[in-house]
Amino acid sequence: MPSADGTREARPPYDLLMYSTCLFCNKSLGANEAVEHFPVGRRLAFDAAKGRLWAVCRSCGRWNLSPLDERWEAIEECERLFEGTRLRASTDEIGLARVSEGLELVRIGAPPRGEFAAWRYGDQFGKRRTRMFVRAGAVVLVGGTIVATHGFGLFAAGALPGGSFLWQVPNMMNTARRNNAVVARGVDERGAPFVVRGRHLGQAVLVKDHDHVRLDFAHEKGQGVLHGAEAMRVGGLMLARLNANGAAKRDVQLAVRRIEAAGGPDALLANEARSIGEPVPRKKRWSEWDGGRPAVNGGLKKAAPVTRLALEMAVNEENERRALEGELGALAEEWKSAEEIARISDDMFLPGSVSARLDALKADAAPRDEPGA
Repeated sequence: MPSADGTREARPPYDLLMYSTCLFCNKSLGANEAVEHFPVGRRLAFDAAKGRLWAVCRSCGRWNLSPLDERWEAIEECERLFEGTRLRASTDEIGLARVSEGLELVRIGAPPRGEFAAWRYGDQFGKRRTRMFVRAGAVVLVGGTIVATHGFGLFAAGALPGGSFLWQVPNMMNTARRNNAVVARGVDERGAPFVVRGRHLGQAVLVKDHDHVRLDFAHEKGQGVLHGAEAMRVGGLMLARLNANGAAKRDVQLAVRRIEAAGGPDALLANEARSIGEPVPRKKRWSEWDGGRPAVNGGLKKAAPVTRLALEMAVNEENERRALEGELGALAEEWKSAEEIARISDDMFLPGSVSARLDALKADAAPRDEPGA
């Protein structure tokens, strides 16, 4: 930030540390020593024309838009590093370079939407798809183990007509876990906090409210309505969970074509939203073991998989546009929240004695005001 005499003050190191955690999975983004103005992340993507700088999470593949006011200096550094390295591969509009310190740089020019989506979302959805196959394999392995160790004995004793039910136990446990997992937190327009879990996703609906799109959704304490940036933020988190199984590259390209056919992200959101006067059927909550809710017709969960992929891309672009227009203030707050969540998660498995000892060491290391300290 400029000082009173017009010179630029150095940003304190601790101000950058709060941007070290992925906004979406709360995993560490890593660090680099090559970009002085943004020493966060092992893969950075930058668009000099639009002034965008992303730290790409190597765990989940999501692109975290930088909220730094000094991103322009960081982008200039990335441009110099990209031009100065020979270890690079590029098309006319997108390039990848590996800096000697281990940092990867993705340079964005003015690519067609399909090419940009292949770089940005191909890796992200691919990672989700891989995890889905791993989970499915684990369910089959556990189910087979249960049947092999217990099913035949129960069948021989006449307790079960067969072992088919035992195959479903791991799948039921996984479904229950996903239904109970927290998807989003926030504060509604009346100032009341809400928590959205997996079992509420079937009730999420985009609604066309005059000249904008709002989000109607269910949460632990009832129904909620969100407009504007908060609707896009929560909607993006919901869509990421609904698209948790990922997608093949072909489906990503089909989703891109849906956005182009609609006329852009804003037009797609408006096209997929229900009319404000159209009734949304609500069903009573299931009394099943998993606590799930049936999905409403016209809701996000009922949308075709390719449509949900296109909606997630559109919401991501809309969120970034709003963040840049809003001078990135709200985005900085989201980074702080992500860092706090990550800190809490890291401390969950530490014994109390270790935490107490760390606090004592910090207190001993803190400067004292007494003479001679």
